[in-house]
Amino acid sequence: MPIKKVLIVDDSPTDRHMLSEILVHAGYFPIIAESGEEAIVVAKKELPDLILMDVVMPGMNGYQATRTITREEATRHIPVIMCTSKGLETDKIWGMRQGAQDYVIKPIDAAALLAKIAALS
Repeated sequence: MPIKKVLIVDDSPTDRHMLSEILVHAGYFPIIAESGEEAIVVAKKELPDLILMDVVMPGMNGYQATRTITREEATRHIPVIMCTSKGLETDKIWGMRQGAQDYVIKPIDAAALLAKIAALS
């Protein structure tokens, strides 16, 4: 299925803006959630084609939100790419165990992110 609508989940306005710019310029339609809790609600309502998930957020973190989204019937088909500053190998392994399809370290390399998105299409 081609990816068009992408949910960006990040508590940082700067990171949300930067990711939105990358996606818009590449022809994607970004939608926004500012927390893990909001991500779950928006994912169920909007059914995006892809989710870009930050890890470190107040309240529910990205690992918890990813686990919920990838295990619920209505949203389990939506691929998740973790986009985070947590760059240790154990962080990546844990993200993948929560259901993420891929893992990108901040600062985001636009070309690398777009290649990962294209690989999921």
